[in-house]
Amino acid sequence: MVVKKTTVTDKSAKVQKGAEAAKKDPVPQKVEGAEGAAKIPEAKKVEGGEGATEIPEAKKRYARKINHKNLSFNMIVVEGAEGATETTEAKKVEGAEGATEIPEPKKEGAEGAVEITEAPKVEGADGAAEISQPKKDPGVHFTSGLSDVTAVVGGTAEMVCKVSKEDCDGVWYKDGEEINPDDVLTTSKDGCFQYLKISKISEKYAGTYRFEADGRKTEAVIVVEDPPRFDPKGLKAFMVPVVVKKGQKATFKIPFVGRDPIKVQWYLEGNELSTDTHIKIEHEEGNSHLVLNKLHRKDSGEIKIKLKNEFGTTEAFATLIVTDKPTPPMGPLEIIEASPNVIEIKWRPPKDDGGCKITNYILERQQIGRNTWKKLGPIGPEAHYKDTDVDHGRRYCYKIRAETEMGTSELMETEDVQAGTKAYPGPPSSPKVVSAFKDCITLTWIPPSNTGGTGILGYNMEKRKKGSNLWTPVNTSDNIIKEKEVSVKDVIEGTAYEFRVAAVNNSGAGEYGAPSEFVFARDPKKPPGKVLDLKVTDSTYTTLSLSWNKPKEELGVHDEAKGYFVEIRPAENPEWERCNSNPMSMTSYTVKGMKSMSMYWVRVIGFNDGGEGKPEELNNYILAMPPPVRPRFTDQKIKSFMVVQAGNSARININFEASPWPEVTWLKDGVPVSKRVTISNAEGASQLLIPSSERSDTGVYTIVVKNIVGQETISVEIRVTDEPKPPGLVELDENVPGTVTVSWLPSPDEKRDDRLHYMVSKRDSVKRSWHTVADRIFNNKFTTSIMPGREYQFRVYAKNDMGASLHSESPKWEVTAKHEKFVMQMPESKTCNLLRPPKFLVPLKMHNAPQGYECYMTCAVRGDPTPHVTWYRDNISLNTNTNYLISNTCGVCSLLILRVGTNDNGEYTVVAENSLGRAECSTKLMVKG
Repeated sequence: MVVKKTTVTDKSAKVQKGAEAAKKDPVPQKVEGAEGAAKIPEAKKVEGGEGATEIPEAKKRYARKINHKNLSFNMIVVEGAEGATETTEAKKVEGAEGATEIPEPKKEGAEGAVEITEAPKVEGADGAAEISQPKKDPGVHFTSGLSDVTAVVGGTAEMVCKVSKEDCDGVWYKDGEEINPDDVLTTSKDGCFQYLKISKISEKYAGTYRFEADGRKTEAVIVVEDPPRFDPKGLKAFMVPVVVKKGQKATFKIPFVGRDPIKVQWYLEGNELSTDTHIKIEHEEGNSHLVLNKLHRKDSGEIKIKLKNEFGTTEAFATLIVTDKPTPPMGPLEIIEASPNVIEIKWRPPKDDGGCKITNYILERQQIGRNTWKKLGPIGPEAHYKDTDVDHGRRYCYKIRAETEMGTSELMETEDVQAGTKAYPGPPSSPKVVSAFKDCITLTWIPPSNTGGTGILGYNMEKRKKGSNLWTPVNTSDNIIKEKEVSVKDVIEGTAYEFRVAAVNNSGAGEYGAPSEFVFARDPKKPPGKVLDLKVTDSTYTTLSLSWNKPKEELGVHDEAKGYFVEIRPAENPEWERCNSNPMSMTSYTVKGMKSMSMYWVRVIGFNDGGEGKPEELNNYILAMPPPVRPRFTDQKIKSFMVVQAGNSARININFEASPWPEVTWLKDGVPVSKRVTISNAEGASQLLIPSSERSDTGVYTIVVKNIVGQETISVEIRVTDEPKPPGLVELDENVPGTVTVSWLPSPDEKRDDRLHYMVSKRDSVKRSWHTVADRIFNNKFTTSIMPGREYQFRVYAKNDMGASLHSESPKWEVTAKHEKFVMQMPESKTCNLLRPPKFLVPLKMHNAPQGYECYMTCAVRGDPTPHVTWYRDNISLNTNTNYLISNTCGVCSLLILRVGTNDNGEYTVVAENSLGRAECSTKLMVKG
C-alpha cells in the first residue's frame, strides 16, 4: 500500500482575530502493519469554539495553537483504496476558541502518512486551514482522433491524431497487426501529435489503421483509389498541335495508367470516333493509338481522348490542323480612288487561309478591249493595291489570287474600273448641333457613303437665316473644311440658322445634303423642371395611358420644355427603359407592350435645348391591368337546379367580369371539388364538368370569384339520379276481414332519393291482367279491399323522376268464400233516386314537399248531378292559375304543382257544389328547405 504525505499551510488556517488558536493533539491508534498511521474521520463543528474540529471516539482531548505555516499530520489511508483519506466536519469546542478536536481513527490495515500542502487561506480567519481531498490523475486521452483518408495510387497519405500528453508513446496497427515502419510507411511524433505517413502509396496499403496509447485507441480507414491518369511526359507531347497536309495521315498516341477495365473513347470536334476505312483505333495495355488517314481541310479541329473506370474520368485534348491551299479572295471590290492617274482598290482576304498565313497576292490586269493580261507581280500580304500605271479614261479589270506556302488559290475577277472618270461624291448627312452660344455654333456630320471613286478632300458648308431663301457660304472654295466638324462664328445673337454640307473629291463638290434643324445663336438654355400633375388616365393588361401638365418656367432656373420622354422600369429590373426614342411635344402618352399583371414604375422627363430635366415619378407602382372591377356574374338567367341521370355528363357554365383577373374556386357542399371534376377557366368564363356523373356527385356546387376588390358567389344544385332499384321482400297481411295490407322492404335508393315513391299493382284469379291500385305512396305499406273466393297477387315498384324500377312480387293470396244455403229472395221493387249532394269519399292528405320538387294532391268526391269542383289556396281560387295543373276525372280530383317553391306554402281547400248541396275538404302543404 502506498502512503503519501501532504503538507498543510497557514493559508488554510481559520483563526478568529484576537482569540488564541488551540489545537487538540491527536490520539492516534497504532495500526498493525502501519506504524504511526492515523485516520481523521468527518469533522464536526463544536459549539462555542470557532475553527475547532472534533474527532469522534477520542479518549483524550488536547488543544494547541497552530503557528507554523507547514505542518504534517499522520493519517490512515482507507483500507483497499490506496491514497484515500477520510475527513470529518469540524466541531466547535465549547469554551475554546480556535480549538480543533481530532477523533480517534477507526480503520486498520492502512499504513502511511499523507502530507497536506498549501491549502488556500480563508478570509477573516487568521491561521485557519482548509484541508481538501487530493485529485486523481485522469491519464492519457485523445484530444483529436484519426480521420478517414482517401488517396490515389502513387500519391501520399497521412494520418494524424493528438494525445493529451507529450511524453506519451503509442503503437500503430494496420488491420489488427502492429506496423513495422519502412521506407514507404513511416511514423513520427511531434509534441502531442502522432503521425503516420505513406509515400508512393499502393493498393496494398488500403485498410483500417489504429493508434493505441495507455489503453486508449483511435482508428480510421485509408481508401486507395486508382483512377485513370495520363503520363505527364506523354500528355505534354500529346498536347502539341499536329499539322499535316491534305491527303496525309495523323497519328495520336498517349500512355496512361489506372485500374482495369478502362474505357477509352476518342472524339473529333465533340463527335465520337469509331474504326472505319479512314479511322483506326488501337488499344494496348497502358496505351491508345488513333490514326486518321486521307485527311481533308474540314477534318481540322479538336481531338479529345476520354478515359473512364470505376474511380473516375479524365480527358486530354490535342489540336489537329490539316493544311491546304487557300480559298479565293472575297469581294465586293472597294474602289478607294479612280483618278486619271491612279486606281486604288481594296478587297477581303480568303474565307479560309488553308491553315497557313497569306504570304502575298498575285494580281493580273487587263485593259478592256485587249486580250492580254499583264502580271503585276506578288504584292501584300495586305489586301490592297494602288495601280499608278493607268491611262485617263481607260477601263481595267483585275484577277486576284491568294498565295501561301501550300499553294495558290483560285482567282477572283473584279468588275471594270475606269480611270479618271468625273464622279462626284454623294451628299453627307444632315449636320447635328454639338453646341450653340450667342457667338458660336458648332456642328458635325457623317461623310457620304458614295465617295465618287476617289477619296474625300474636304467639305463646303452653307448657312441660312430662318425666314430667308438665301444660302450663304460659311467657307470659301479654296479653303474647304478638312474635318467633319466646324465651329461657325459668323452668327448674330438671337438669330435662328440652319446649315447644310457638300463633300468635295478630285472631281469637285457634290450635292448638298439635307439641312440641319434650326438652331438659335444664344447661350444654352436651362433644363426644364419636373412635369406637373402626372397621373394614369386608363390601363389594360398590356397598355398604360398617362397625362401630365407642362413644368413651370423659372427665369434663370428652368426654361420651357420642348418635349418629353416617358420611361418605365419593371419591378424586377433596376434599369429604366425609354418608351419614346425622340422627345414628343404632347402631354399625354400610351405605353404599349406591357406584361399582364406585372409591376412597373413610371416617370416622365421634360426636355429642351438645355438638356433633360429632373424626372417626375408616380407615387406608387402600377399593375398592368384594367381599372379594378368587383367580380360580377353577367348571365341573365342561371339555372339554380339541375337533374342529371347517372352516367351522363353534368356541365355548368358561368360567365363573369372582374379586374384584375380573379381567383376562381369551385366548392361542393362547402368543400373543394374532387379530382373527378374538371374545371376550365378562360377570360371571363369558368366551366365545371363532371364527365360521367355518379349519385355521389349530388350536391350544391358553388363558384367563388375573388380578386383584390371583392368576391361574388353563386350556387347550382345538381341532383344525380337513376332508375331506382326494386323494393325488397313483399308481404301480405289480413288484419281486417275483407282487406289485405301489402307491406314491403324499402328500395336501397330510398335514403339517397327524397323523390322516390312506390306504386302497387294487383291482379286476381278472375281478371288476369295487372292494374294499378295505388301510386305515389311515400311509405312502405298499402291496404286494399279483396273479395272472397279469389286469388290475388301484388307487385310493388319503386319510382322517381327517371322512371320505375323492376317489380317485387308478393306470394299468392287466396280468400276462401263461405258457402251458405242459397235462398233467393225477391226484393220489393222500389223507385231508385240517384240524386245526392256532394260528399268526399277520400279526403286530402297532409303534404311535406322539398323545394324544387313536384307535389301531387288527390281526393275522391261523389254527387249527382256531377258537382263543380274548385281549388283554393288560402281562400284564393286556383282554377285559372296556370302554375297548377287541375283535373277531375270520374270523381277523382287532383292538383299538380310541377315545382314547389316557398310561395306554395299554405292551406289548400277543395269545394264541390251541385244543386243539392256543397262539400269541402282541406289540407296543408309544408315546403321544406
